[in-house]
Amino acid sequence: MQDTRLGLIGYGEVGGIFCAGLGPQVRAVRAWDLKLADAAAAGALQDRAARDGVALCLSAAELCADSNLVISAVTASNTVAVAREAAISLRPGTVFLDLNSASPGAKREAAALIEAAGGRYVEAGVMTSVPPYGIRVPMLLGGAHAQDLAARLNAWGMDAQAVSAELGVASAIKMCRSVMIKGLEALVIESYTAARAYGVEDYVLPTLQETFPSIDWTEQGRYFYSRVVQHGRRRAEEMREVANTVREAGFQPLMAAATAEKQDWVAGLAAQGLFAGVQQAGGWQAYADRLIGQAGPADQPA
Repeated sequence: MQDTRLGLIGYGEVGGIFCAGLGPQVRAVRAWDLKLADAAAAGALQDRAARDGVALCLSAAELCADSNLVISAVTASNTVAVAREAAISLRPGTVFLDLNSASPGAKREAAALIEAAGGRYVEAGVMTSVPPYGIRVPMLLGGAHAQDLAARLNAWGMDAQAVSAELGVASAIKMCRSVMIKGLEALVIESYTAARAYGVEDYVLPTLQETFPSIDWTEQGRYFYSRVVQHGRRRAEEMREVANTVREAGFQPLMAAATAEKQDWVAGLAAQGLFAGVQQAGGWQAYADRLIGQAGPADQPA
């Protein structure tokens, strides 16, 4: 076991998976999350930490003071704020791995804060959903310290590839991919829901199958609906950072901005309980029927 003291900022779904998966590979694992200050949410986090052998910290400062590898796994909009807070207490020489889905500009800003504090910043582009893969989720790393960290992580059973010593490249790859993936989720929800409302889904889906035969459009539709219902808020935040990425390249992010709006709209309905009790076994149709059932004025997104 290496003398690695891992600190995880953001003890949500992704943070919990990394803490549990990397625990056997390191000397100690600590985590901190803003939700620990919320009595209603803290209990579940404390239970998970006790099960996985994770020590919970009361602040980012406490976590950084005794960690030599810090992983940031927070919402996209908090990427720079977390780096700024961590930099205050970061130990010189600490590696700071930024998993967050933020634009290249945001990653460079975060890197400047960490490097000014004597840390070693590495950006990561997490290339697909974490839960099916766990710590084996494919990641692209970037920055001056990416090559060294990739070798270290791969020795722990992870799937990390250093793609560039230049900051922003790994994030650009991730974010440009998200224009397509999250955009396709939004398009499927809009297309399928409208098709079902008109009663023409049995005509529309076969034409998609004929044009793109390698995709099971029925199953893919079910998966897309379920992921947006479950994680739409987080996806919307990511798509706003995707829009920033496109904007930083000098283009208007028309599609990325619309995708963020669609994801956020579905997430808002989910938070109101619209999809409560929906069984994935019902397929995409079960989700679409809830959307159709609540439809009001025509200015609502499909």
